Amino acid sequence: MHPEPKNMTEGNFVDYVKIYVSSGKGGRGSTHLHREKFIEKGGPDGGDGGRGGHVYLVGNKGLWTLFHLKFARHIKAGHGGDGGSDRSTGADGEDKFIEVPLGTVVRDKETNEILFEITEDGEKRILAQGGKGGLGNWHFRSSTNQTPRYAQPGLLGVEMDVVLELKVLADVGLVGFPNAGKSTLLSVLTSAKPKIADYPFTTLKPNLGIVAYRDFQSFVIADIPGIIEGAAEGKGLGHYFLRHIERNSILLFLVPADAPDIKKEYEILVDELRRYNPEILDKERMIMISKCDMLDEELKAEMKKQLDKDLKGIPYMFISSVAQQGLVELKDRLWKMLND
Repeated sequence: MHPEPKNMTEGNFVDYVKIYVSSGKGGRGSTHLHREKFIEKGGPDGGDGGRGGHVYLVGNKGLWTLFHLKFARHIKAGHGGDGGSDRSTGADGEDKFIEVPLGTVVRDKETNEILFEITEDGEKRILAQGGKGGLGNWHFRSSTNQTPRYAQPGLLGVEMDVVLELKVLADVGLVGFPNAGKSTLLSVLTSAKPKIADYPFTTLKPNLGIVAYRDFQSFVIADIPGIIEGAAEGKGLGHYFLRHIERNSILLFLVPADAPDIKKEYEILVDELRRYNPEILDKERMIMISKCDMLDEELKAEMKKQLDKDLKGIPYMFISSVAQQGLVELKDRLWKMLND
Protein backbone atom coordinates (compact mmCIF):
# COMPACT_ATOMS: atom_id res chain seq x y z
CA MET A 1 0.00 0.00 0.00
CA HIS A 2 1.28 3.41 -0.91
CA PRO A 3 0.75 6.18 1.60
CA GLU A 4 -2.02 8.68 0.87
CA PRO A 5 -0.47 11.16 -1.57
CA LYS A 6 -2.38 14.26 -0.49
CA ASN A 7 0.27 15.82 1.74
CA MET A 8 3.01 14.77 -0.58
CA THR A 9 1.35 16.54 -3.47
CA GLU A 10 0.43 19.67 -1.57
CA GLY A 11 3.89 20.10 -0.16
CA ASN A 12 5.53 19.74 -3.49
CA PHE A 13 4.28 22.74 -5.43
CA VAL A 14 5.32 25.92 -3.74
CA ASP A 15 4.96 29.44 -4.97
CA TYR A 16 7.13 31.69 -2.83
CA VAL A 17 8.37 35.24 -2.60
CA LYS A 18 10.91 36.93 -0.35
CA ILE A 19 10.03 40.42 0.83
CA TYR A 20 11.65 42.94 3.13
CA VAL A 21 9.23 44.82 5.39
CA SER A 22 9.78 47.74 7.73
CA SER A 23 7.27 49.27 10.11
CA GLY A 24 7.31 52.98 10.93
CA LYS A 25 9.17 54.50 13.87
CA GLY A 26 7.23 56.28 16.60
CA GLY A 27 7.13 60.11 16.76
CA ARG A 28 9.02 62.10 19.40
CA GLY A 29 7.24 63.42 22.47
CA SER A 30 7.18 67.25 22.77
CA THR A 31 9.03 69.28 25.47
CA HIS A 32 6.76 72.31 25.09
CA LEU A 33 6.00 74.57 28.08
CA HIS A 34 2.66 76.34 28.20
CA ARG A 35 2.89 80.09 27.39
CA GLU A 36 0.00 82.54 27.41
CA LYS A 37 -0.34 86.31 27.57
CA PHE A 38 -0.84 86.61 31.36
CA ILE A 39 0.76 83.31 32.37
CA GLU A 40 4.49 83.66 32.23
CA LYS A 41 5.44 80.28 33.57
CA GLY A 42 2.83 77.75 32.50
CA GLY A 43 3.49 74.08 33.16
CA PRO A 44 4.58 71.43 30.67
CA ASP A 45 2.02 70.66 27.94
CA GLY A 46 4.06 68.65 25.42
CA GLY A 47 2.01 65.92 23.70
CA ASP A 48 3.02 62.34 22.83
CA GLY A 49 4.44 61.19 19.50
CA GLY A 50 2.18 59.10 17.24
CA ARG A 51 2.87 55.39 16.78
CA GLY A 52 4.68 54.20 13.67
CA GLY A 53 2.66 52.40 10.99
CA HIS A 54 2.21 48.63 11.20
CA VAL A 55 2.68 46.24 8.28
CA TYR A 56 -0.27 43.83 8.10
CA LEU A 57 -0.95 40.70 6.08
CA VAL A 58 -4.58 40.32 4.99
CA GLY A 59 -6.23 37.17 3.59
CA ASN A 60 -8.00 37.65 0.26
CA LYS A 61 -9.93 34.73 -1.23
CA GLY A 62 -9.81 36.34 -4.69
CA LEU A 63 -6.03 35.85 -4.90
CA TRP A 64 -4.77 32.43 -5.90
CA THR A 65 -1.00 32.85 -6.16
CA LEU A 66 1.73 35.16 -4.82
CA PHE A 67 2.56 36.42 -8.29
CA HIS A 68 1.39 39.98 -7.50
CA LEU A 69 4.15 40.26 -4.87
CA LYS A 70 6.99 39.00 -7.06
CA PHE A 71 8.17 42.55 -7.68
CA ALA A 72 7.26 44.14 -4.33
CA ARG A 73 10.72 43.82 -2.83
CA HIS A 74 10.44 46.35 0.00
CA ILE A 75 7.23 47.29 1.83
CA LYS A 76 7.48 50.25 4.23
CA ALA A 77 4.91 51.67 6.63
CA GLY A 78 4.87 55.42 7.50
CA HIS A 79 6.56 57.05 10.52
CA GLY A 80 4.57 58.49 13.43
CA GLY A 81 4.28 62.30 13.73
CA ASP A 82 5.92 64.21 16.61
CA GLY A 83 3.89 65.42 19.58
CA GLY A 84 2.89 69.11 19.74
CA SER A 85 2.00 71.77 22.29
CA ASP A 86 -1.26 71.79 24.19
CA ARG A 87 -0.91 68.03 24.81
CA SER A 88 -1.69 67.25 21.17
CA THR A 89 -0.59 63.80 20.06
CA GLY A 90 1.28 63.31 16.78
CA ALA A 91 -0.47 61.52 13.92
CA ASP A 92 -0.04 57.74 13.65
CA GLY A 93 2.13 56.53 10.77
CA GLU A 94 0.36 55.10 7.72
CA ASP A 95 -0.26 51.33 7.99
CA LYS A 96 0.57 49.08 5.05
CA PHE A 97 -1.66 46.13 4.10
CA ILE A 98 -0.26 43.25 2.04
CA GLU A 99 -2.99 41.07 0.53
CA VAL A 100 -2.21 37.37 0.25
CA PRO A 101 -4.11 34.24 -0.83
CA LEU A 102 -5.57 31.93 1.82
CA GLY A 103 -3.09 29.29 2.91
CA THR A 104 -0.07 31.62 2.79
CA VAL A 105 2.58 30.63 5.32
CA VAL A 106 4.92 33.33 6.66
CA ARG A 107 8.47 32.44 7.67
CA ASP A 108 11.32 34.43 9.14
CA LYS A 109 14.03 34.32 6.48
CA GLU A 110 16.90 34.20 9.00
CA THR A 111 15.63 31.43 11.28
CA ASN A 112 13.21 29.74 8.83
CA GLU A 113 10.73 29.67 11.71
CA ILE A 114 7.03 29.78 10.75
CA LEU A 115 5.52 32.98 12.17
CA PHE A 116 1.88 32.32 11.23
CA GLU A 117 -0.43 31.22 8.43
CA ILE A 118 -3.31 33.18 6.87
CA THR A 119 -6.32 30.90 6.47
CA GLU A 120 -9.46 33.07 6.31
CA ASP A 121 -10.78 35.74 3.99
CA GLY A 122 -10.32 39.17 5.60
CA GLU A 123 -8.06 37.79 8.37
CA LYS A 124 -5.63 40.54 9.46
CA ARG A 125 -2.32 39.83 11.21
CA ILE A 126 0.42 42.28 12.15
CA LEU A 127 3.68 41.23 10.52
CA ALA A 128 5.84 44.16 11.67
CA GLN A 129 4.66 46.31 14.55
CA GLY A 130 5.14 50.09 14.36
CA GLY A 131 7.35 51.76 17.01
CA LYS A 132 5.57 53.32 20.01
CA GLY A 133 5.42 57.11 20.12
CA GLY A 134 7.47 58.85 22.85
CA LEU A 135 5.71 60.43 25.85
CA GLY A 136 5.61 64.25 25.99
CA ASN A 137 6.98 66.22 28.97
CA TRP A 138 3.46 66.58 30.41
CA HIS A 139 3.82 62.99 31.70
CA PHE A 140 7.00 63.79 33.62
CA ARG A 141 5.72 66.68 35.78
CA SER A 142 5.88 66.13 39.53
CA SER A 143 5.70 68.18 42.70
CA THR A 144 9.50 68.44 42.73
CA ASN A 145 9.99 68.97 39.00
CA GLN A 146 7.24 71.24 37.76
CA THR A 147 8.83 72.14 34.42
CA PRO A 148 10.49 68.99 33.02
CA ARG A 149 12.31 69.93 29.82
CA TYR A 150 12.64 66.42 28.48
CA ALA A 151 10.39 63.98 26.60
CA GLN A 152 10.86 60.50 25.19
CA PRO A 153 12.05 59.82 21.66
CA GLY A 154 9.81 57.42 19.71
CA LEU A 155 10.78 53.76 19.47
CA LEU A 156 12.22 52.47 16.20
CA GLY A 157 10.14 50.32 13.84
CA VAL A 158 10.92 46.71 13.01
CA GLU A 159 12.79 45.63 9.88
CA MET A 160 12.63 42.03 8.74
CA ASP A 161 13.14 39.73 5.79
CA VAL A 162 10.28 37.29 5.42
CA VAL A 163 9.44 34.48 3.04
CA LEU A 164 5.83 33.96 1.98
CA GLU A 165 5.03 30.45 0.80
CA LEU A 166 1.85 29.13 -0.73
CA LYS A 167 1.07 25.53 -1.48
CA VAL A 168 0.06 25.56 -5.10
CA LEU A 169 -2.45 23.18 -6.62
CA ALA A 170 -3.60 23.49 -10.18
CA ASP A 171 -6.81 25.32 -10.97
CA VAL A 172 -6.81 24.38 -14.64
CA GLY A 173 -5.69 20.99 -15.94
CA LEU A 174 -4.51 20.65 -19.51
CA VAL A 175 -5.26 17.37 -21.27
CA GLY A 176 -4.13 16.42 -24.76
CA PHE A 177 -1.95 14.05 -26.80
CA PRO A 178 1.75 14.89 -27.06
CA ASN A 179 1.33 16.48 -30.51
CA ALA A 180 -1.48 18.81 -29.44
CA GLY A 181 0.87 21.67 -28.51
CA LYS A 182 0.44 21.67 -24.74
CA SER A 183 3.93 22.83 -23.91
CA THR A 184 3.72 25.65 -26.47
CA LEU A 185 0.42 26.78 -24.99
CA LEU A 186 1.80 26.60 -21.45
CA SER A 187 4.82 28.66 -22.43
CA VAL A 188 2.77 31.47 -24.03
CA LEU A 189 0.14 31.57 -21.27
CA THR A 190 2.27 31.33 -18.16
CA SER A 191 4.87 33.67 -16.80
CA ALA A 192 6.08 32.28 -13.48
CA LYS A 193 6.92 28.76 -12.51
CA PRO A 194 6.35 27.74 -8.90
CA LYS A 195 9.08 25.72 -7.24
CA ILE A 196 8.40 22.03 -7.86
CA ALA A 197 10.04 19.29 -5.85
CA ASP A 198 10.33 15.71 -7.12
CA TYR A 199 7.71 13.22 -6.06
CA PRO A 200 8.81 10.50 -3.67
CA PHE A 201 7.52 7.77 -5.99
CA THR A 202 8.37 9.04 -9.43
CA THR A 203 10.84 11.06 -11.41
CA LEU A 204 7.88 13.04 -12.59
CA LYS A 205 7.97 16.83 -12.75
CA PRO A 206 4.65 18.12 -13.96
CA ASN A 207 4.60 21.12 -16.23
CA LEU A 208 3.12 23.85 -14.11
CA GLY A 209 2.83 27.59 -14.60
CA ILE A 210 1.12 30.68 -13.27
CA VAL A 211 -1.16 32.58 -15.63
CA ALA A 212 -1.07 36.30 -14.83
CA TYR A 213 -4.49 37.81 -15.34
CA ARG A 214 -5.56 41.48 -15.18
CA ASP A 215 -5.36 43.52 -11.94
CA PHE A 216 -2.61 41.32 -10.48
CA GLN A 217 -4.91 38.30 -10.36
CA SER A 218 -3.47 34.95 -11.37
CA PHE A 219 -4.25 31.23 -11.45
CA VAL A 220 -2.35 27.99 -11.92
CA ILE A 221 -2.43 25.77 -15.00
CA ALA A 222 -0.88 22.30 -15.22
CA ASP A 223 -0.27 19.56 -17.73
CA ILE A 224 -2.42 16.67 -16.43
CA PRO A 225 -1.28 13.64 -18.45
CA GLY A 226 2.17 14.30 -17.04
CA ILE A 227 0.63 13.71 -13.65
CA ILE A 228 -1.39 10.73 -14.76
CA GLU A 229 1.70 8.93 -16.04
CA GLY A 230 2.87 8.74 -12.44
CA ALA A 231 -0.58 7.92 -11.13
CA ALA A 232 -0.09 4.15 -11.28
CA GLU A 233 2.58 4.43 -8.58
CA GLY A 234 1.13 7.52 -6.89
CA LYS A 235 -2.52 6.43 -6.73
CA GLY A 236 -4.68 9.27 -7.95
CA LEU A 237 -2.14 12.05 -8.06
CA GLY A 238 -4.24 13.90 -10.61
CA HIS A 239 -7.20 13.91 -8.27
CA TYR A 240 -5.31 15.75 -5.53
CA PHE A 241 -3.47 17.88 -7.96
CA LEU A 242 -6.56 19.65 -9.21
CA ARG A 243 -8.27 21.54 -6.41
CA HIS A 244 -11.36 19.51 -5.82
CA ILE A 245 -13.20 21.14 -2.98
CA GLU A 246 -12.51 24.83 -2.49
CA ARG A 247 -12.80 25.97 -6.06
CA ASN A 248 -14.13 25.04 -9.44
CA SER A 249 -11.20 23.68 -11.27
CA ILE A 250 -11.44 23.12 -14.99
CA LEU A 251 -10.31 20.47 -17.44
CA LEU A 252 -9.07 21.89 -20.73
CA PHE A 253 -8.93 19.41 -23.57
CA LEU A 254 -6.50 20.42 -26.28
CA VAL A 255 -7.17 18.93 -29.72
CA PRO A 256 -5.27 20.11 -32.82
CA ALA A 257 -7.36 21.49 -35.70
CA ASP A 258 -5.79 18.97 -38.11
CA ALA A 259 -6.98 15.93 -36.08
CA PRO A 260 -8.90 13.53 -38.36
CA ASP A 261 -11.85 13.43 -35.95
CA ILE A 262 -11.99 16.05 -33.17
CA LYS A 263 -14.89 14.45 -31.30
CA LYS A 264 -13.21 11.03 -31.34
CA GLU A 265 -9.90 12.39 -30.06
CA TYR A 266 -11.73 14.19 -27.23
CA GLU A 267 -13.54 10.96 -26.29
CA ILE A 268 -10.28 8.98 -26.17
CA LEU A 269 -8.83 11.59 -23.79
CA VAL A 270 -11.91 11.50 -21.56
CA ASP A 271 -11.75 7.73 -21.49
CA GLU A 272 -8.08 7.80 -20.52
CA LEU A 273 -8.87 10.10 -17.59
CA ARG A 274 -11.79 7.91 -16.56
CA ARG A 275 -9.55 4.84 -16.36
CA TYR A 276 -7.12 6.58 -14.00
CA ASN A 277 -9.55 8.46 -11.86
CA PRO A 278 -13.26 8.83 -12.63
CA GLU A 279 -13.68 11.57 -10.01
CA ILE A 280 -11.52 13.94 -11.98
CA LEU A 281 -14.24 14.04 -14.64
CA ASP A 282 -16.63 15.85 -12.28
CA LYS A 283 -14.86 19.07 -13.27
CA GLU A 284 -16.15 21.62 -15.74
CA ARG A 285 -14.72 21.00 -19.21
CA MET A 286 -13.78 23.03 -22.20
CA ILE A 287 -12.30 21.96 -25.53
CA MET A 288 -9.67 24.08 -27.23
CA ILE A 289 -9.01 23.50 -30.89
CA SER A 290 -5.36 24.44 -31.29
CA LYS A 291 -3.28 25.33 -34.34
CA CYS A 292 -6.25 27.24 -35.75
CA ASP A 293 -3.94 29.59 -37.67
CA MET A 294 -4.06 26.83 -40.32
CA LEU A 295 -7.81 27.38 -40.86
CA ASP A 296 -9.49 30.00 -43.01
CA GLU A 297 -12.85 31.47 -41.97
CA GLU A 298 -14.82 29.22 -44.31
CA LEU A 299 -13.28 26.05 -42.91
CA LYS A 300 -13.78 27.32 -39.36
CA ALA A 301 -17.49 27.97 -40.01
CA GLU A 302 -17.87 24.47 -41.43
CA MET A 303 -16.12 22.93 -38.42
CA LYS A 304 -18.29 24.92 -36.02
CA LYS A 305 -21.44 23.50 -37.58
CA GLN A 306 -20.12 19.95 -37.17
CA LEU A 307 -18.82 20.57 -33.61
CA ASP A 308 -22.10 22.07 -32.40
CA LYS A 309 -23.76 18.84 -33.48
CA ASP A 310 -21.03 16.48 -32.15
CA LEU A 311 -20.15 18.09 -28.82
CA LYS A 312 -23.71 18.65 -27.56
CA GLY A 313 -23.18 21.73 -25.44
CA ILE A 314 -19.58 21.26 -24.27
CA PRO A 315 -17.99 24.71 -24.67
CA TYR A 316 -15.16 24.93 -27.22
CA MET A 317 -13.02 27.62 -28.75
CA PHE A 318 -10.39 28.04 -31.46
CA ILE A 319 -6.90 29.16 -30.45
CA SER A 320 -3.41 29.40 -31.87
CA SER A 321 -0.44 29.60 -29.49
CA VAL A 322 1.97 30.44 -32.29
CA ALA A 323 -0.13 33.23 -33.82
CA GLN A 324 -1.39 34.23 -30.31
CA GLN A 325 -5.00 34.00 -31.46
CA GLY A 326 -7.80 33.65 -28.91
CA LEU A 327 -5.47 33.65 -25.87
CA VAL A 328 -6.91 36.74 -24.16
CA GLU A 329 -10.42 35.39 -24.67
CA LEU A 330 -9.26 32.03 -23.29
CA LYS A 331 -7.93 33.65 -20.09
CA ASP A 332 -11.19 35.61 -19.71
CA ARG A 333 -13.28 32.49 -20.08
CA LEU A 334 -11.15 30.47 -17.67
CA TRP A 335 -11.25 33.26 -15.08
CA LYS A 336 -15.03 33.47 -15.39
CA MET A 337 -15.42 29.68 -15.09
CA LEU A 338 -13.12 29.56 -12.05
CA ASN A 339 -14.92 32.36 -10.26
CA ASP A 340 -18.55 31.62 -11.03
